[in-house]
Amino acid sequence: MKKIVILGTGIMAVGIAAGFLATAHTVILLGRSKERAQDQQTEIEQLTLGLNPRWTQEQNPLVFGAINDWDDWSDVIWVLETIKEDMGLKQILFAQLDLRVPKHIPIGSNSSGFPISKIAVNLDTAYRMFNAHYFMPAHIVPLVEVVLGEKSDPVMGEAVCQMYRDAGKKPVLVKKDIPGFLANRIQHALMREALSLVDAGIASPDDVDTAVRYSFGFRYAAVGPMTQKEISGWEGMAGASVEIWPSLYNVDGLQPVIANLIDQGKYGMKSKEGFRTWSDEEMKEMRRKYNARLKAAFDVLQVEPD
Repeated sequence: MKKIVILGTGIMAVGIAAGFLATAHTVILLGRSKERAQDQQTEIEQLTLGLNPRWTQEQNPLVFGAINDWDDWSDVIWVLETIKEDMGLKQILFAQLDLRVPKHIPIGSNSSGFPISKIAVNLDTAYRMFNAHYFMPAHIVPLVEVVLGEKSDPVMGEAVCQMYRDAGKKPVLVKKDIPGFLANRIQHALMREALSLVDAGIASPDDVDTAVRYSFGFRYAAVGPMTQKEISGWEGMAGASVEIWPSLYNVDGLQPVIANLIDQGKYGMKSKEGFRTWSDEEMKEMRRKYNARLKAAFDVLQVEPD
């Protein structure tokens, strides 16, 4: 029986747990207390059934426990930390795992901001420690970035990637521990240009969304940017780059348009106002559409997988 241990009880842990349960893994969810972990049971079960209506607790159990008390590592193939983004807490937890988890079991951190090289600094078994970065919602978005730290074993990293392939995910092996890993670096390059265009009054936020969704974003659901240019031809991109690249915005700080929003406490849906205001009904409907569109895109990709 393939067992996955997940440490933490937040929204990422819930989605990650559902993804593994839906693909024939036993999941052990550990919280600050067993009761805190059990509080997530209903949501995890609902998400799992949404992914795999045939899932049953008898076939692939969902088990709960407390982080500090758990000591059963039999048949565990992966341990993943998803606690809050606090470097000190993560370092303390990984120091404990370094001693408690048998040395053949790989250990990951879902941190998007803290590199595994720093989380696992000076630990004896840092070779089996990796970033394993998911994207929200974790039970739907296929990508998992498996990032090698300074001491991570590349062979074990590839084995972790294969484990994720077997669990229905699309892992990528990031071979150097750099800020933003892979996908977030590309995403932030896009966001820097998009916000700069809005800040300069060249386009509205809605028009930026429309331009991305219905042009290259639409194409990227079919193939990635490298393959898309293999199809269309690199010489065309190279010719356009002469004109476009020198004009791209290269700011190294927040654009005033977004800095002003943040200063005013306008964070988006969490404060019910960002570039626009959001009612409770509008937020609920947009989240429904978002998840439905992601699920539909995933289903289409599975019709003719890579």
